Amino acid sequence: MFDPTLITGLVLAGGQGRRMGGVDKGLQALRGRPLVEHALERLRPQVGRLAINANRHLDAYRAYGLPVWPDAPAAEQETFPGPLAGLLAGLDRCETPWLVTVPCDTPDFPLDVVERLAAAAARGQADVAMVATREDGQQRLQPVFCLLRAELRDSLRDYLLEGPAAG
Repeated sequence: MFDPTLITGLVLAGGQGRRMGGVDKGLQALRGRPLVEHALERLRPQVGRLAINANRHLDAYRAYGLPVWPDAPAAEQETFPGPLAGLLAGLDRCETPWLVTVPCDTPDFPLDVVERLAAAAARGQADVAMVATREDGQQRLQPVFCLLRAELRDSLRDYLLEGPAAG
């Protein structure tokens, strides 16, 4: 049975926004409000705890009254790729058995995405579940929408420290 109190939700807003000219995506307005607000509003009722992963404009994110978790210091190394650094920051601070991540720049994700991910993980007795979409008849993974066991933190840290080629 789905229990949101066992899940910490993390909105990923720590990216560099390269494709948008380097702007902080989470703070860009959509329908009169920053993107991060849309994500927080949709994720809040789906989880027991909530936090934001951000690396810039930390005071602006802290104004939401939630924990703000920057990437781990080691994540500044070249071996730490994008969203995985944010995911590790979440796992490092997660106090529930599960962590779910959503990107700040996808404001209209389903209101039951966490429940659906939890059901998929339970069905497959899996430690990780992620969203997949269909595009041009092809299945495409959307790994920034990810539910995973917090106990995977050391495994992810080891992978990132060793680099993808070493694994």
